[in-house]
Amino acid sequence: MENHLNRIESPTTNEKTRSPKINRVAARVILALSLIALLTVLSGYLHPPQPRETDEGTAAHIFQLSIVALVPAILLFFATADWQKPLRGIRPLAFPAAAVMLAFAALFYLEHYR
Repeated sequence: MENHLNRIESPTTNEKTRSPKINRVAARVILALSLIALLTVLSGYLHPPQPRETDEGTAAHIFQLSIVALVPAILLFFATADWQKPLRGIRPLAFPAAAVMLAFAALFYLEHYR
């Protein structure tokens, strides 16, 4: 039987110091993916309207992949968040949430009215 007191742990890599670092990285990934989604949709406004093709195109696939990749990043962010201070923990999601909503609104306008 192993005694938990005899275990040697590194003082620099324990659970309390690793979780905030993972949370910050997840927040940056969420920001990057939301900006990729927004910029991909906005790039559709640079081209003149064209007849619909059978394939959606590269931009549509990049948008779809960035939105799908947001799901595990957000789950990781919430799993490593400090729930002792919930408002401070969720604040980094404000700008990415606005970017994703703007991306979906721009996509809706692009596909239905342009």
